[in-house]
Amino acid sequence: MDLPSLLMAGSLDTLTSYFSVAFLVLFLPVSVVVYAVIPQRARKYFLLIASFAFFWLISGQLIAYLCLIIMGVHYFGLWLDRIQTQKSAALKAVPKEEKKALKKVYLHRSRRVLLFAAVLMIGGLLVIKYSPFFTTNVNSLLLLLNIPIQFDIPSYIMPIGISFFTLQAVSYLFDVYRGLIKADDNILRLALFMSFFPQIVEGPICRYGQTANQLWNVKQIEFENLKLGAVRILFGLMKKLVIADRLNPMIKQIFSHYDDYQGGIIALGAIAYTIQLYCDFSGTMDAVMGVAQIFGVTMPENFQRPFFSKSISEFWKRWHITLGTWFKDYIFYPVTMSKPMKNLTSSARKKLGNHFGPLLAGSIALFCVWFCNGLWHGSAWGYIFFGMYHFVLILSGNIIAPAVTAFNKKLHINSECFAYKVFQIVRTGILVVIGEMFFRAERLTTGLSMFGKMVTDFSFSSLNYELMKKLKIDMHDVMIVLIALAFIFVISVLNEKGICVRGAIAKRNVVIRWVAVYALIMFIIIFGAYGKGYVAVDPIYANF
Repeated sequence: MDLPSLLMAGSLDTLTSYFSVAFLVLFLPVSVVVYAVIPQRARKYFLLIASFAFFWLISGQLIAYLCLIIMGVHYFGLWLDRIQTQKSAALKAVPKEEKKALKKVYLHRSRRVLLFAAVLMIGGLLVIKYSPFFTTNVNSLLLLLNIPIQFDIPSYIMPIGISFFTLQAVSYLFDVYRGLIKADDNILRLALFMSFFPQIVEGPICRYGQTANQLWNVKQIEFENLKLGAVRILFGLMKKLVIADRLNPMIKQIFSHYDDYQGGIIALGAIAYTIQLYCDFSGTMDAVMGVAQIFGVTMPENFQRPFFSKSISEFWKRWHITLGTWFKDYIFYPVTMSKPMKNLTSSARKKLGNHFGPLLAGSIALFCVWFCNGLWHGSAWGYIFFGMYHFVLILSGNIIAPAVTAFNKKLHINSECFAYKVFQIVRTGILVVIGEMFFRAERLTTGLSMFGKMVTDFSFSSLNYELMKKLKIDMHDVMIVLIALAFIFVISVLNEKGICVRGAIAKRNVVIRWVAVYALIMFIIIFGAYGKGYVAVDPIYANF
């Protein structure tokens, strides 16, 4: 890749992967070196320039959308803050008996501003990302009703990472509205918070209070951060190249030609995709965290060993954590704490009791969360079904919880014993794999057909060397993936027990440290999926 092509706006699609040569060999090293040699006071401005340059290289003129979002967030944030200031001054000037009415006046004013800002930003996302889907379905409905009207299907080019930075923008405005943070009058600091290049493509979705001041007050690069950050990037690279990308040909073959395979083979494909998705996304998050750590920035974790979860609800507290907490804080709680839902809960509690009463309002909020979660991932019925699938599972788990407790007690089943926990983990894993199969299927009908074959034709009798060749995988690939997964499993178990493997190795003598690092590097070089004939796999979550 030559320098002119590197500098061409929007031409460097490979930069969307933090494991590409363009990023790891060119963009990141150059950024680190320049950052290290320039004066301290200039470093925050350089990070801002680097972040905008990164977005410009992958999106070209679509950087204008990011700039508009940043300017809008800055303006509306200051507007909300100004209303708060006016309210405080007005409250001091009126007698006590008038304060309550005055608070309502300013509350309604703030809500109108927040609603206007949220409609603009979420509305922009809806138009760009979802209007083709909605228009297609409206046209299908009109045809079904024999109404001779058809609308043109709009087509838009989406800025990369639009779903992530839009949610980050909305969270900032909500937090200003709630008085959790002060609106930032420095648009450059706000712009850096919104555009920091490691997170702009796939998150995590950060809150202003988590990273804004860290980014603006960055310090010199320390060797310890450089070392630990680089190791985490390598660990993510291993997940991506050795596991996720190696499994990709088999997954594509099974999901594209599922009619050719037995239900057992489809199940293997669904398991492989679940593993691929986890290794791809969590591996990318390792790279994001590692790059941020190099610059001395600590970002919120997005994964906490989700496959150790004992329920679907727990799984989604450990998977894509920042998205889950966003939905919890800005959809679930506002819905449940709204006046109609409070009244519903109070009434239902009297009639249904303390367990089922709150579930009524909670289920409405839960539905809103999972409908939005499904739609956030993409504009297709399969994604909506994916959201509703998890809504039903979580709601069902909440409803039957007392019955399960009573059943275990009656049969003297110890829910804290190791065997019962393993059962819960395996059960949750199966439900997750089924959900991810629908998530990956090209259409909802495809997912239903695949699930039907899994139920009615669950067999592995056709599994042999010829089939594996057709699936573009062999025993060599299987062994490599299993070894890599065993490595990840051991590290995950240690992390689950509170042992930080990177930190523990960093405290050992220099020989052990370098042996561990070189072993990881050699493992990636020898067993990674790359080279002649290899087609680079785009980061999966960059599409969402």
